[in-house]
Amino acid sequence: MSALAALALLAAAAAPQPVGKVSWAPYGHLSDGRVVHQVTLTNGRGMRVRLINYGATITDVDVPDAKGKVANVALGFANLADYEAKNGDYAFGAAIGRFVGRIGGARFTLDGKEVLLTPNDGPNALHGGPGNFQSKLFEMRPYSGNGVVGAILTYRSPDGEQGFPGNVDVTITYTLTDKDELRIDYAATTDAPTVVNLTNHSYFNLKGAGSGTARDHLLRIAGDQLAETDPRGIPTGRFLPVAGTPFDFRKPTRIGDLIDREHPQMEGRRGYNHSWLLAKRSGKLALAATLTDPGSGRRLDVLTTEPALQIYAGNWMSGRDVGAQGVAYKSHDAIVFETQHFPDSPNHPNFPSTRLAPGETYRSTTVFRFSAGARK
Repeated sequence: MSALAALALLAAAAAPQPVGKVSWAPYGHLSDGRVVHQVTLTNGRGMRVRLINYGATITDVDVPDAKGKVANVALGFANLADYEAKNGDYAFGAAIGRFVGRIGGARFTLDGKEVLLTPNDGPNALHGGPGNFQSKLFEMRPYSGNGVVGAILTYRSPDGEQGFPGNVDVTITYTLTDKDELRIDYAATTDAPTVVNLTNHSYFNLKGAGSGTARDHLLRIAGDQLAETDPRGIPTGRFLPVAGTPFDFRKPTRIGDLIDREHPQMEGRRGYNHSWLLAKRSGKLALAATLTDPGSGRRLDVLTTEPALQIYAGNWMSGRDVGAQGVAYKSHDAIVFETQHFPDSPNHPNFPSTRLAPGETYRSTTVFRFSAGARK
């Protein structure tokens, strides 16, 4: 190595490395006057994530394509008034709790006692029922250090909220790394036996939010079984092989090639709203799914510690509500990756348990890892 090259290497090593930035600003006022804030996380590579403490909601995820062009790939509204008035129908970017998915009959038995919830999906409780986490105001604290930036959001769900027993203290930590990873760590404790099942409900379109359909995206899911459900979306307790069905994404497959195929599990759904049993992971972080947009080259890898992945293809977006881009969102304009335990788990002893007892800590991690390859 020449002396000049050696000096260049030493200079590069001594030069300051890119570091992330955190900024904080008021976002607006809720109808009751409470102030909502927005945190902006920017990593050393220029990826940017914005979130608000209303619903612990991710509002923007700005990532480059294969040519370096940056776009927001997460659907959402343009202002707080729309989030407050309309997001109950969509849950764009929101934290979901106390229990993601449906609980059949809005009831279950815990330690021999019947727990009655408030139905909000016919006779069933969806995402815990009305007044779930997407409408709560979390405490929020930004942080930075050790090469990452993030925000810690906390909320106490009081005993009896949505009908669930126990005071539950929830902490959701959003971390943006310099590997273009958005990591979400969930933790919860309780003072009485209860059930907990948390997730994030971001809608992704890798062409860019508001750019139209996501049916041309390629999807791969690391699971070869599907949780069978009844016509109302309640699991029967059985698992079905995906081979030869519209749910076979074991290899990267264009979503539009399968989503319209007839199958008993597709009747009345308008598209995907189903749970896959993920490959065994024993609570360790592992790849669950990969979404790719061939046009932009953007890729999203979803990793989780959870045993199941619910895929929702925005089937019920009717085109009546306009998003932040000034465009109405329509059916299949995005894909939601709900990393979770299975819906209705408290009513199925054969499913992984969602029970949380005093002295225990519920923990779950999901990572959304973004990259961009060569354009096709």
